[in-house]
Amino acid sequence: MYFALSVVVKSPQHAAVPDRPQINYPADLPVAQRREEIMKAMRSHQVVIVVGETGSGKTTQLPKMAYELAFEEGKSGRIGCTQPRRLAAATVARRVAVEMGTGLGDRVGYQVRFVEKVQDETTIKFMTDGILLAETQRDRDLRQYDTLIIDEAHERSLNIDFILGYLKNLLARRKDLRVIASSATLDAGMFSEYFDDAPVVNVEGRTFPVEDYFLPPDSEGEDLSRHVARAVQWVTDLDDSGDVLIFLPGEREIRECADTLEGKKFPNTDILPLFARLGLAEQERVFNIGGSKRRVVLATNVAETSVTIPGIVYVIDSGLARISRWNPSRQIQRLQIEQISQASARQRRGRCGRICEGVCVRLYDEETLELADAYTDPEIRRSSLAGVILRMKSLRLPDVREFPFLSPPSAKAISEGHRTLEEVGAMEKQGHLTRIGHQLARLPLDPRLGRMLIEASKRKVLDAVLVMVGGMSVMDVRERPQEKQTEADNAHKKFNDESSDFLTLLHIWSAVDSFRDKKRFKRNQLRKYCKQNFLSFRRIMEWDQIVSELSRLVRDTLKVKTRPLAADRKQWGDEDEMHKSLMAGIPMQFGFWDKEKRAYRSTGGREFAIFPGSGLFGKNKPEWLLAYELVETTRVWARKVANIDVKWVEELLSHMCRYRYHSPHWDEHQGAVYGKETVICGGLTLVDGRRVFYGRVRPEEAHEVFIREAILGDGLRTRGEFLHRLDEVRAEVESAEHKLRRAGGLWSDEAVFDFFHVRIPKHICTAKAFQKWRTTGDNEKQLMLEVEDCVWGEIEDLSDFPDCVWYGENSYDVSYSENPGERTDGVVFEIGMDQIVDFPDYLTSWG
Repeated sequence: MYFALSVVVKSPQHAAVPDRPQINYPADLPVAQRREEIMKAMRSHQVVIVVGETGSGKTTQLPKMAYELAFEEGKSGRIGCTQPRRLAAATVARRVAVEMGTGLGDRVGYQVRFVEKVQDETTIKFMTDGILLAETQRDRDLRQYDTLIIDEAHERSLNIDFILGYLKNLLARRKDLRVIASSATLDAGMFSEYFDDAPVVNVEGRTFPVEDYFLPPDSEGEDLSRHVARAVQWVTDLDDSGDVLIFLPGEREIRECADTLEGKKFPNTDILPLFARLGLAEQERVFNIGGSKRRVVLATNVAETSVTIPGIVYVIDSGLARISRWNPSRQIQRLQIEQISQASARQRRGRCGRICEGVCVRLYDEETLELADAYTDPEIRRSSLAGVILRMKSLRLPDVREFPFLSPPSAKAISEGHRTLEEVGAMEKQGHLTRIGHQLARLPLDPRLGRMLIEASKRKVLDAVLVMVGGMSVMDVRERPQEKQTEADNAHKKFNDESSDFLTLLHIWSAVDSFRDKKRFKRNQLRKYCKQNFLSFRRIMEWDQIVSELSRLVRDTLKVKTRPLAADRKQWGDEDEMHKSLMAGIPMQFGFWDKEKRAYRSTGGREFAIFPGSGLFGKNKPEWLLAYELVETTRVWARKVANIDVKWVEELLSHMCRYRYHSPHWDEHQGAVYGKETVICGGLTLVDGRRVFYGRVRPEEAHEVFIREAILGDGLRTRGEFLHRLDEVRAEVESAEHKLRRAGGLWSDEAVFDFFHVRIPKHICTAKAFQKWRTTGDNEKQLMLEVEDCVWGEIEDLSDFPDCVWYGENSYDVSYSENPGERTDGVVFEIGMDQIVDFPDYLTSWG
């Protein structure tokens, strides 16, 4: 029988207000029985922590209590209640509207992505935490709300942690604002301390007793599927009719266990998998109760809090979950199987014992449970922080290192977030947002996806990239039922593009878009087509909604027009420009095929392989590849990939590239200094030994090479007077060196270099520029050097080394040569044949 506590809300003057609905509190809900205690805490404190076990009624009843209290105090603002998921916000709003006797969207409404059922008269508003975050950009003080309820705060998503920190600062400015943080499993002490010793109200759940049994592996060699089968057999021996919920870490484990259980042929039993990628029809089978067969449901941790499966008597907990962790140093979002926390174990246990006494079978020992972490790490400690930092910058909040996070992120994660924003051109190294950064902050998207759209608008391929980004924002729309994998693969082949998974998205979109009548889909025909081609109708609809929303956002933010994607591929636009736009958002997600290692080498020393679900898997390996995401499971897999031209990397990421220049030399034919260029990005060599004009990249070095090789090395085709003078001086110095028997000891190339280096303008490194300067005015006169400009120190007196010796009226030319061991070494007299007879012997002893 249903009983209710009835409360008639009156105005402060105790006059009945007929247009205010009567508030009823179901008496069988534990939270209703603690109503006075909760409301007393709310009257005397700005912040109240409510810890209510599953089934206590906190989600539906706390907003009504806040509404009652606000009306009692004469406040006219809204009661805002956040939910982590869209489905929860909508369903809870419907339930509360029914309990308050009002239509959905009237006194009670909700707003989620794409849907807003809220009027000016709406007093209780349910919403996702993302919606509340978006509202902080328009209303920094959230003035429309008198009370904010943050439900499921234990999940500690990025959005929830950001809201909590934002509210902590806001409460100091708005003393009239009331905040309630509620959850089923919450570290109440930490939350209370965070909010300055806020009171904590604990509410027990509405459950039957649950017995715990520990059934650890028989041995280290027992695999999970056999272990699960043993547990189901144990439950079957106890009771072969009660429905069973089995928690497993992921889809692959669910399929393996389903195969094993089907092989056991348990009597009168349906084996039902449940995971996010499952088709809608298969999901609905899980929630249908009242059948003649026992249900054995194999689910991921989505069944912990996101959905409630009715009729469960037994829970089998593997104790494992796939946890997404971001590795900031390797730029990898890693899905790894981990032991669940004690809080998650309690949540799983709480899924039975709701309709009768329950049993929880744990596939691990009691010691493992005791040693497990108390709570799952908050998302902020295992995620990329780029989006959070960007939002904080746009809101002019304190630096992320100073923001009052409940669990501050690591310094390494913060550095990675800053680096990501710098990579996509959203933030300068000094920490200031760029023009692109301000644009991205207005787009409620991952900064990487937003950057793709901005670049696509610039490159005139926005319509196509909108569809690509929308497709990357939903789960894979292709379905692959276990019993029809070959059929599904064959059906999907017609969509596959051998060069790009992103183009595959456009092929799918183009196919389903043909079922559109103007803006609306012909749903029955599309549903039939999806079923025939193993596509998820529900995800196609979500994809369409996202594309519509993205189109609206870019129109409002970027002030550009968008159009539906053309049916003809030739009208989609330049496909290279599409992929360049994508690369702008994921600039460091590329790699090249290493034939020796048989893997792709990526930036930062990472290695990856193409995911088997890709259209490029198993084909000839493209030399260079772009990957939307790298996910590590058994190895690092690249999901959604495309063949790219390595030249794009340098074109788009010049700010991330390092350039090395070497081997400069004078090219007489070109009349300029050229060298070689090596381009490196993320540790990968993009270009090796490319010929480059050195005057553009290293003008000072080019100037020096020009003097040494073009002038001193006689590399100029047009020789001016100064070079003739240089030849004369060089010959004169060489002559002096031979006279003094100091070959090479007087002439100084460095002195000559310094002479020209001081006089020739620094920017000159080509023949054309030099000849123009030389022939202007008296510039060439500056280059007329003297002997003293070309020698080390001073030349000794050479008067004792005549070039001509006279004897009477005869003269004899004299030359000097320092060639030890040669006949020409020493002093040489040049004597004609007719002069030999008259040549005096004593002249050879001169000196």
